[in-house]
Amino acid sequence: MAKIKEIERTPNPDAMRFVLAEPLTNGTTRSFENAAEAEGDELASALFAIDNVINVYYVDKYITVTQDGKAVWSELLRKLAPPIREAEAITHEEDDTDVHLSKEVQGSDDPRLQEITKMLDEQVRPYLLADGGGLKVLGLEQNRLKVHYQGACGTCPTATTGTLYAIESMVKRIDPEIQVVSV
Repeated sequence: MAKIKEIERTPNPDAMRFVLAEPLTNGTTRSFENAAEAEGDELASALFAIDNVINVYYVDKYITVTQDGKAVWSELLRKLAPPIREAEAITHEEDDTDVHLSKEVQGSDDPRLQEITKMLDEQVRPYLLADGGGLKVLGLEQNRLKVHYQGACGTCPTATTGTLYAIESMVKRIDPEIQVVSV
């Protein structure tokens, strides 16, 4: 059973990050944007069953829950804590290969995408995770790199401005013609 070590605010006022004493997964990231996507995932389904929850993102010792902005955090936290505490570690997990890269990107032989993915893994995703979120690369069509923010980053105002600009600046070092768009 998971023990909540800390509850942290994220840059997104509608998201909180739970830090657990022991890992829930061993490096596998789970990202759910609605209850239908969470079907089959016991923890995410239990969290989506709570009113106002609109996103669940978890990896290792971190669980980020995003609400719709209509709940008072002190009341919502009391409802979120029991299913998190009851969560069992996932020992026989299948890696979700689509969580950071779409199938299109995984199958691409474009060297720019490979370099961008490496840069994101090393320079961007660790910082987004620290803020309770992640980033999925959806595709590169001509010179438009489509990305999708996950977890706390999905509805964070900072993600669509400063963070997106920073990512685009890094990507332009790989190819100055690429424009990054969040979808």
